[in-house]
Amino acid sequence: MIVDAHQHFWNLETVGYPWLTSDNGVLYRTYAPEDLAPELRSTGVDRTVLVQAADSYDETDAMLAHADAHPFIAGVVGWVDLTDPGEAATALDRYRRHPKFVGVRHLIHEEPDPDWLVRDGVLESLGLLAAAGLTFDVVSLLPRHLEHVVTVAERHPGLKLVVDHLSKPRIKDGEWEPWATGIAAAASYPNVHAKVSGLVTEADHERWTVEDLRPYVEYAAERFGPERLMFGSDWPVALLAADYATVFRVTRALLGGAGAEHVFGGTATRVYGLGEEIRGPE
Repeated sequence: MIVDAHQHFWNLETVGYPWLTSDNGVLYRTYAPEDLAPELRSTGVDRTVLVQAADSYDETDAMLAHADAHPFIAGVVGWVDLTDPGEAATALDRYRRHPKFVGVRHLIHEEPDPDWLVRDGVLESLGLLAAAGLTFDVVSLLPRHLEHVVTVAERHPGLKLVVDHLSKPRIKDGEWEPWATGIAAAASYPNVHAKVSGLVTEADHERWTVEDLRPYVEYAAERFGPERLMFGSDWPVALLAADYATVFRVTRALLGGAGAEHVFGGTATRVYGLGEEIRGPE
């Protein structure tokens, strides 16, 4: 069974996405399950994890509605207000009743405060996620964000943390540090996992090659091992640099050897606690 552990949908008419403007080109339109299903069929991907793209309950509710209507969506990583532990507890109590609600994410890279993740209220709310057996996806951009992954991993060793997009290494500029040191520090904690996703958009959109991505992916694979890595398409964001089939093919070329069953399905199924029933895209 193949799992795409990171994809999005959005409807510009029903949910607000402050970051999404006409300057985003091909992304500035509605993307729905009907757009993705043919891509899944053509690549043989069985299930996906749908991840939030807006910090709102409207977005979470819309994603869960998609999950109800489309069996290929095996899990939803939604949003709750983590700054208020009381509200977070109430929201989690509500959303946990949905069998496909598997975790939470906040667009911390859009926050003006680079230390948002380690605010007292947020840290307390992350403890609620740990107690509930839910994951927290970290969409990190700054070196400080990776440092905070270490802080959270130490504070909540029972919390399953997932670093999205390998923490967005600066592939286009060929930068190695401080990314390498930061990702190695995060990987030293067994409750931290990472997604091999969103890399083509960190490279040169027009001229990237597999070899541009290879050192970053291989370094992450050495540090995490396949049991803590998972494939994600980051569709439709990836369309800025490549189509779905290309992203899948390139990731297979980089990580299709020993342990591929973990990267392309096993890790996501275990970390997100996806249901056992296997249903392909309709």
